[in-house]
Amino acid sequence: MRRWWRSTVAALTAGLLTCSAACTGPGADRDDHAPFQALLDRQAEAVLDGDRGAYLATVDPRAERYRAAQRTVFRNLTRLPLAQWSYRVTAAGDGAFPLPDEAGGEGAPRRVAVRAELRYRVRGYDTVPVRAEEYLTLTERKGRWYVSSDGDGGGDGGGRRGTEQLWEQGEMTVVRGKRSLVLGVGREKAALRALAADADRAVPRVAAVWPREWPRRVLVQAPATLERMAALLGGSASTYRGVAAVTTGEVGGRGEAPAERIVVNPQAYGLLSEEGRRIVMTHETTHVATRPHTTDATPMWLSEGFADWVGYRDTGRPPTRVAPRLTDAVRRDEVPRRLPSDEDFDFAGDADRLARAYESGWLACRLVAREWGEEKLIELYLAAARGADGASDDGDAEAEERATDAAVRETLGIGLEELTARWRDHVREELGG
Repeated sequence: MRRWWRSTVAALTAGLLTCSAACTGPGADRDDHAPFQALLDRQAEAVLDGDRGAYLATVDPRAERYRAAQRTVFRNLTRLPLAQWSYRVTAAGDGAFPLPDEAGGEGAPRRVAVRAELRYRVRGYDTVPVRAEEYLTLTERKGRWYVSSDGDGGGDGGGRRGTEQLWEQGEMTVVRGKRSLVLGVGREKAALRALAADADRAVPRVAAVWPREWPRRVLVQAPATLERMAALLGGSASTYRGVAAVTTGEVGGRGEAPAERIVVNPQAYGLLSEEGRRIVMTHETTHVATRPHTTDATPMWLSEGFADWVGYRDTGRPPTRVAPRLTDAVRRDEVPRRLPSDEDFDFAGDADRLARAYESGWLACRLVAREWGEEKLIELYLAAARGADGASDDGDAEAEERATDAAVRETLGIGLEELTARWRDHVREELGG
């Protein structure tokens, strides 16, 4: 099983947090999808050629609202430096999604529901294609197929079933930084330039720590509202309230994974201080850099703790300020008995438990860097990723713990149990004051 991870940084009164979640993948090709595939191939070719007429020729002329929206989508796509844009039909008919009953009927045009995998690459940012699932309604008129909806509601808009893309949310502005590309909808250009400056500063900070190859560029998305941010991420607005930024992407292995997108919450990110924005953007950029070497076997405490360690590195913040929730727990004589599990990072769970999980991961990585050195911390990260072959595909916690233990022994010369004991002592020493 391959997990899709989301890392978030939350601007809370207690500090900065991160989190992860999982998604699913596509199906298989079918020969009887040929006419639908041909239609989407024509649309993809029009996108890459920048041919507005050819693009609109694939859109249902009777679906007026959808057609108007697609004019904006096409303009937005022409503003992106696309190196690849293609579709693969993975299901059609009942196997894609159900159309409403009123979509058919005697005398009505023939319609079919299609699920397709979109694969695209942004030049200079994506080394392998980014994938997204699209749910389309196609309509046949006089023997010719058209796209009439990107949802399940028939020919004039419909209900969305896939994750929304930023270029579908309205007129998009693109700002190019030295090391960043910022895409915004409903945002002032000055605000997008400021985001580009934040990202441009974060990239060399991460590059100075992370030695492996990565594009050393980041793509930032800036939606207009919290609700539009949630639509991009396929969740509810309440899930991301107070979250300053989210990094989305698929775990890699063998050095390859689709590049990530840093999605910024216009409300929470704007409330951060200059130092807070620095920490958040550096944390998220760390995920972009490390994701090709992050696998199913990488424990969340290491993935998120490492990103926090890079984010807070050289800030001079005392541990009690970085880990206020854990400090409160320690001073109540509630030192955690174990390193946080992946379940402890459930963003939908208890906020205090989540905060302590991130703070614990940061302190664990800080301990390794201090006692064994920064190079050993990086080696531990890479060794944990290699443990994917020994971890169970069904999320077996014991198998994953054995894989982590093996990585710790390989790099630090002690077992996970002893590392945990040293970490508990470190927590007491740094936060018990």
